[in-house]
Order: sequence, then structure tokens, then C-alpha cells
Amino acid sequence: MTKKERFAGIIEWFSETMPSPTTELEYDSPFHLLLAVILSAQCTDKRVNMVTPALFEAFPTPATLAEASEEHVHSFIKSVTFPNNKTKHLIRAAKILTEEFGGEMPSDIDNLMKLPGVGRKTANVMLAVVWNKAAMAVDTHVFRVSNRIGLTTNSKTPLATEKTLIKYFPEEIVSTAHHWLILHGRYICKSRNPDCENCGLTKYCKTFSTQKSKDTRKKSNSIKRTKRENKKE
Repeated sequence: MTKKERFAGIIEWFSETMPSPTTELEYDSPFHLLLAVILSAQCTDKRVNMVTPALFEAFPTPATLAEASEEHVHSFIKSVTFPNNKTKHLIRAAKILTEEFGGEMPSDIDNLMKLPGVGRKTANVMLAVVWNKAAMAVDTHVFRVSNRIGLTTNSKTPLATEKTLIKYFPEEIVSTAHHWLILHGRYICKSRNPDCENCGLTKYCKTFSTQKSKDTRKKSNSIKRTKRENKKE
């Protein structure tokens, strides 16, 4: 199977089974999505969604958050991972948005990455979710799933994965594909125990095909050994 054929089959399957995927982070504005995405680093969306309603109510705009004390902000997010660092990131990001961008969210990757706590992945999430741009945010799920099913080939870095996915996914569905891969990695193609029995992508999955071939060879070798042993007896 060629890479183009694999992409085509996977796109077709996702289009039928998951036509309108969205982020599982809850938000009501681009600013609040930014806060949620920063908080989601090495933390579950479920946990983030538990703390953001009160945080959003307390800080509806960048200006309100920019004036807040670290103690006050920390009190809202203390149950997420790395709350001390994230508190600093949220306040500093709000200050930059207020002072340099007039309280508006920048819509390009370079300016987004000027914000504390915003790396390439977070910036691409904002571009894909808020502006539906052809941006591929590569988190642990996207990185793992892409390599495992064969969309990428032994990709060593998130950036390399991003470039390959951008190359082969049609531009108009890149932002949608971002959600496909995240959700598939979160619920089916899990890190430790992938649920291959309930996966509709097995006929396109490179790892599944390789493992199936190994299992077939093992079974064949086992049968041959059994026959040889029976002959000896």
C-alpha cells in the first residue's frame, strides 16, 4: 500500500465515522480557548474543563487577567498539572495580549508563539480551532497515531510529523484531521493498550499489518515444530 493510498483510505473512513469532530476543551471565546489550551499541557481535557468555568467568569478579558495576582489565579487552577508555572504563563500572556495586541488574539503563528506558555503545538491549535486554518497541532496522540498507522514513517520529531501530515492531507481538511487523530489516539489507538478489535482502520494500519504477519509466521513455525516432533515420536 502506498502512502497516498493509506491516506486516502484513512480520510474516507474518518469522513464517514467522524464527520464533524471538535475540540473537547470547553470555551466561549478565543481568549478563553487560549487559557484552556495552556492549561491542558500534560493534563487531561476533563480536568481542565473542571476548573475553567470559574476561571473564565473571574477573568473574562485579557485586561482583567493581566491585573490579577498570582495567588488569585493559582486558586482557580491549583488542581491542574504544574499550576505554579501555568499561573505565571496565564498572567504574562494576558499582559502581552493587552499591551501589544490591544486585547485581541493574534491569528498568525509567529505572534501567537510570543505568548508565554504557547509553543508551536498550542499556536497550531488556536489556528485550527479558532480560524479553521490548515494548521496541524502535533501532540502526543497525533505523534503516536501517525507513526503507528503509517501516515508518517519513523518520524522522530513533532515538526517532522507536522510537515508530513500537512503534505498529504488536503488543505481544506487539515484542521479536521487534527481532531480525527487526537480523538482516535485518545479513545481507540491508546498508548499502552490500543483497542485494535474496535478500530476501523486496521486494514490501513501499518503496525497492525506487521503484527498480523508476525503472528502468522509464529503460528506457521509452531505448526512445523509440532509436525517435526510428531515425526520423531
